[in-house]
This record gives sequence, C-alpha cells and structure tokens, in this order.
Amino acid sequence: MLRTIVLVLLILLLIGALPTWPYSASWGYAPGGVLGTVLVVVLILALLGRI
Repeated sequence: MLRTIVLVLLILLLIGALPTWPYSASWGYAPGGVLGTVLVVVLILALLGRI
C-alpha cells in the first residue's frame, strides 16, 4: 500500500516539474532530474524489498 502511494506521488511530482508549463519554463531540467533520481532510488529500494 505504501509503495503504491509513494510511486503515485513521485509520478505526479515528475509531471509537475516538467518544463512545459509557463511557470516552470525558466527552471530548466533540474527539478525533473532531481525527481528522476529520487524515483530511481525508490525503485531500487522497492526491488530490494526495503519499501
């Protein structure tokens, strides 16, 4: 249950950080890169059974 909630939240954060909306156009790719890194870490922890 917790794994599903964390995964959904991370996907929503990734979509929100994409530089396609006017408010985030000047941010560049940094927010998406950071959230992508967090997503990879969470996936590795899920595969190892830690989450």
